[in-house]
Order: sequence, then structure tokens, then C-alpha cells
Amino acid sequence: MGYYAGVDLGATNVRAIVAEPDGTTIGVSRNATPRGPTGIDVTEGVLETLRDACTDAGVDPTAIEAAGIASIGPFDLAEGAVVDPANLPDSIDRIPLTGPVEKLIDSEEVYLHNDTNAGVIGERFYSDRNPDDMVYITISSGIGAGVCCDGHVLEGWDANAGEVGHYVVDPRGRLTCGCGREGHWEAYCSGNGIPEYARLLAEDDPTTATDLPLEDPDFTAKDVFDLAGEDELADYVIDQLAHWNAIGVTNVVHAFSPIVVSFGGAVALHNEDLVVDPIRERVSEMVMTNVPEIRVTELGDDVVVEGALASALTAGTGDRQHYQG
Repeated sequence: MGYYAGVDLGATNVRAIVAEPDGTTIGVSRNATPRGPTGIDVTEGVLETLRDACTDAGVDPTAIEAAGIASIGPFDLAEGAVVDPANLPDSIDRIPLTGPVEKLIDSEEVYLHNDTNAGVIGERFYSDRNPDDMVYITISSGIGAGVCCDGHVLEGWDANAGEVGHYVVDPRGRLTCGCGREGHWEAYCSGNGIPEYARLLAEDDPTTATDLPLEDPDFTAKDVFDLAGEDELADYVIDQLAHWNAIGVTNVVHAFSPIVVSFGGAVALHNEDLVVDPIRERVSEMVMTNVPEIRVTELGDDVVVEGALASALTAGTGDRQHYQG
């Protein structure tokens, strides 16, 4: 009997799961994403995590018939590699993925997807309704979207479709994104961007009272949300995040006309009332077309890695009609 695997390479963690042909998970592993110094070090971290999942499952990696990989981008699809990832150190310019995983499992059935595309694959594969027009948006270390339109997941010719986190939401360009461009949605509202945005707003009005540890190098987005309702600056930051998030989501709705917009990622999942609820309220007033159902994924942190597994189970399509389990 052959087995199947899903791998999720994020800017913070690498996850892997191994499953039986019916989709039952029998092995899992999770490790911190290596910070370099080179992309090969990240590749080795991915391989180690997949090996650990195989060990947990009690199977040899060569027993894996097919694997799906969900990863941060952007991609060089011809090489099956990540190139110049925005949220990893600058020394990491290329992360080979497809070839090394093929070699590890001794199979050419390895399917590479942007992590948010894997998210929308997972949402559709496990959904009771399997909507043909939906968007999965992650707000985590970065921001991105997986788009399914008329039943087709939009990958793009180079697998880089869905980089909505790089929509320009602020034409003044007051913050620089991790990609090096200015004014991007991700620069303001991602987990990595929120601390710098809080510092910027504090500089705008130094008289605003705050207990936020703005000068602490370990200051994080969590600090902002933890002080919600108790700190003047934290509340102002959260209100401004709602403003930029609503602009970004409205642009997504006008571009793709989804029936459902599903949110994932640590920032959204851990702060639904402070992040997703304000989006619901504001988008309904900003959209000129159909207002979609806005919800949080029921798969939680597993949505991307489960989407990668669904890709492996369906020969890369994520479509249930290709599922033989």
C-alpha cells in the first residue's frame, strides 16, 4: 500500500503529514523554518521534517507515492524552487523543493503550490459545499490569497497568482514591504508588518498613551492584540488595520467575485473578533457587487498542509473527482 504526504513551508514553520490512501493522517511533524544562511539549509529543513513525519507514521519515505508541497513564494516553477522569499533573510535567494522531495520519496509525483493556493484547495476538498467560486486569504507572517474561480484554482503561468498581499493599499507608500516595494497591504497588516506599523503610528502622535513595548526588539503583533481595549495606541493600530484589511479584501472581491471568503493564518485565526469581524462590517459597505460570506476556516492551522495533502491525493488538482480514496 502506498502513502501520501503534504508539506507546508512557511516563513515561521515547516510542517509535514503522512496519510493513508483514504486520507487518514498517520504521521505528523513540525519544525521551525531554518533562517539560512542559504536556501539549501531551508531545503534540508523541509526534508528533515518530511522524514520525521514518515518516522512518526512508521513508513519509509520511499513508500510515499505522491506529495504535495505548499510554500511561500515567489516561485521559479520550472526549477521547482522558491526565489528571493520576502519574509526570510536576504541571504536566502533560492530554495530547491520539488527535485529534493522527488529524490527523497523516489517519485516524480510531487506537486508544488503557493501556500495560499494550497489553502483554497484544502478548503474546497474538505468543505461540505465545495464552492466553485471562493477565496482563501491568509493573514499571517505575510498576506496572500488562493483563488478558485468557476471551479478552477488560479495558479498562474508561473504559480505566483494570488499575491494579493502586494496590492498597493497606501499610495503614499509610508511602509516598505518585505519584498522591497512600498505601500503594500502586507507591509501594514501582516504579522511581520504590524509592529513596524505600530511604531509609525506612535511617531505620528507621540502624545498617544501606550504600554506597547515599541523599543523592544521582541515586540510582536501579539503584543498589540493582547492590549486591545486597554491601550490607546493598541486600539488605534487595530482600527487602522481594519481600514487597510477592508481595502484589500474589497479589491479581492471586485477582482474575483467569490461567494465565500475564508480566512486563515495566525493573525486572523487568533484574533477573529479584532481582525475578521471588522472586515465583515466594513466590506459590506464598500463592495459594489455581491457581498460574499466571510468566515474563518474550520481547518485552523492545518488548512494549508491539508491542502497540500489533498493535492497529493488528487494528482495535483485538489478536485474531488480525481480522488480515488
